[in-house]
Amino acid sequence: MRWDNLRLTDDGEADSATPLFARRAVARTFDTPEFRGVTFYEIHARSIINRVPSASRVPFEWTINPYRGCTHACVYCFARKTHEYLDLDSGRDFDSKIVVKVNAAELARRELAAPRWAGHHIAMGTNVDPYQRAEGRYRLMRGILQALRDAANPFSILTKGSLILRDLDLLTEAAGVTEVSTAVSIGFTDEQMWRAVEPGTPSPRKRLEVVSALSAAGLRCGVLMAPILPYLTDSPQALDTTVRRIAESGAASITPIVLHLRPGAREWFLAWLAREHPRLVPRYRELYGRGAYAPAPYQRRIAAQVRDLATRHGVGRTSPGRTRLIRPPAPTPPPAEQLTLL
Repeated sequence: MRWDNLRLTDDGEADSATPLFARRAVARTFDTPEFRGVTFYEIHARSIINRVPSASRVPFEWTINPYRGCTHACVYCFARKTHEYLDLDSGRDFDSKIVVKVNAAELARRELAAPRWAGHHIAMGTNVDPYQRAEGRYRLMRGILQALRDAANPFSILTKGSLILRDLDLLTEAAGVTEVSTAVSIGFTDEQMWRAVEPGTPSPRKRLEVVSALSAAGLRCGVLMAPILPYLTDSPQALDTTVRRIAESGAASITPIVLHLRPGAREWFLAWLAREHPRLVPRYRELYGRGAYAPAPYQRRIAAQVRDLATRHGVGRTSPGRTRLIRPPAPTPPPAEQLTLL
């Protein structure tokens, strides 16, 4: 599905001239604390199972993304620039103007049943989180998971959201008929840093509980230790604490990813850094001055530290089924590295 020709009018509705939707988008707001200041644009998408361009170099070919934009409001989110394709900005609009594909479950069931569909693995959570706060109201994932279960279609989910536990029954049912894998993103466990850079997400403590619950249910659940923030969450003590708590959660694997700053995310994150940690701005310019990624030697050093800590703390020893420690990825550019666990 393409988004680059979607235009929103001044009153918040989709331009009726766009060929993407069967009818105009409806803008909704909800006067409840968790949704205050957020506008939802309900649209009817033409398709929901999307093929990833081969040039993307990701370890999957097909995705489902029921939402666009994300109330997690992570200041570093690599998907921020995609909001610019909607004539919205990659900063505040990305956090507060959420596109909702209200017919996602219906489309998933129809497309999975199509004769041309060959039962490929489908990755979710590859752009924005399917278990962000909006899912608590729209409940799109239950219908999607039911369709995947009924089609016995393999899938994986990457999330920061605790709402995934609401669908634990469907995940376990699906795992009985097809391959299901889950991963939770936990880059660090410092709660002060969490409040600063991931204000709309469940706490790291809650996400560790999600890992434990998924593992206890017999589902393979790994942790994407991402992002590791240079000079903020990369000290030996911070890495040790995070890896130890991940091991204690029962995670089957751990994959560390150092912060990357692609366009859109770069500007938003560096503006935050200048406000909150101005002394670090020169150091970040030195690290990221030539591109979106930290230097390879730095990435290798962090990866080696996490690998050693994972071995020391026994990551994967108590996870269900065959356990294995996923080696930290080589320092190659995302998005492939962003979704190694999937």
